[in-house]
Amino acid sequence: MATAHHVYVPEGSFGVLDAGEIPVETADWSNGLAVPMSHGVLVVTGIHTGTIRVAAVSVTGPPPGPADDIWEEIVEASVHAPAGRLQVESLEQGRVEGLAPLSPAGPGWYRLRVHARGRNILRDKVSIEPVEDYLLLAWPALQADTDVVRTSDHTQAQKMPRESRSE
Repeated sequence: MATAHHVYVPEGSFGVLDAGEIPVETADWSNGLAVPMSHGVLVVTGIHTGTIRVAAVSVTGPPPGPADDIWEEIVEASVHAPAGRLQVESLEQGRVEGLAPLSPAGPGWYRLRVHARGRNILRDKVSIEPVEDYLLLAWPALQADTDVVRTSDHTQAQKMPRESRSE
């Protein structure tokens, strides 16, 4: 697996953004983990604020489906990258140095598989030490519907923006 890097999370999400843009007004919150926008994706975390671990890998085609149970949640979404510069970004600190770009084929559509574990551990809390892990796999692909591969109760609870949920 690729090396994971620490990513600072403000207000329960981080981005896989194209050229740093966040068109949140176009967000589709329907699956609770990977939130596609007109370009780029937001990834919803369990913690509200703090640090998580993220590994990002660009592949040439669809990887095999997950064969193990180490990932509690897995969602695949189409991501448009008109600038061809998809990067993992903290929504407060910007691009995460050391993580691979996720759009090596340049501008166009990509498929992003988001794997997550640990989102139930400190839900809506602050965590300086990482308790959540994410693996992001991306490859060039035509636009397609979002696919929830594996879900948990936490994914279902996250189906709307944090500020819109009643706790």
